[in-house]
Amino acid sequence: MNDLCFRLADDSDLAALVRLRDDAARWILARGVSDQWRPGELDADHFRGVMDGGEVWLAEAAGRVVGAWELWWQDEDAWGPQPPTAGYVHRLMVDHGSVAPGTGRRLLQAAEHRVAEAGRTLVRLDCLAGNARLNAYYLGAGYRAVGRKEGKPQPGGAPKSFTLLEKPVPAPAGRR
Repeated sequence: MNDLCFRLADDSDLAALVRLRDDAARWILARGVSDQWRPGELDADHFRGVMDGGEVWLAEAAGRVVGAWELWWQDEDAWGPQPPTAGYVHRLMVDHGSVAPGTGRRLLQAAEHRVAEAGRTLVRLDCLAGNARLNAYYLGAGYRAVGRKEGKPQPGGAPKSFTLLEKPVPAPAGRR
């Protein structure tokens, strides 16, 4: 699927975002990861709230939403107060039933590019500490573990422990 198109989400996309998140949660559960996402945890109000203070990006193919991620400009719950040098990626998700392998990496690269465009030099994310496969995925994408956050509050659930990861991003051409 080489014809991915990326765009900012708006209110008309809320139902598609909830569906995508719930489908991703079911996919994760089917692989035996029971302590990460659950269907029904996040609703339209969650995504609307992120859009109010950050960005929600969609990946589309053939006019259909096949992936998404949240991009925040601060994340004090995980990282504490920080200077404005990073963008924070959350809820990277793809429609596993309709995308080719590697699509998640393409979404991650698009998020990294957006962070660089905004003039920030780091992309940060957190990953459930107990999910070895997902931690390895991000390490394989060039991220490095820089810490751990115990008891991070979760929307719709109990606090959890996370690995904190970051990756430097080069400035876009023309900004160097």
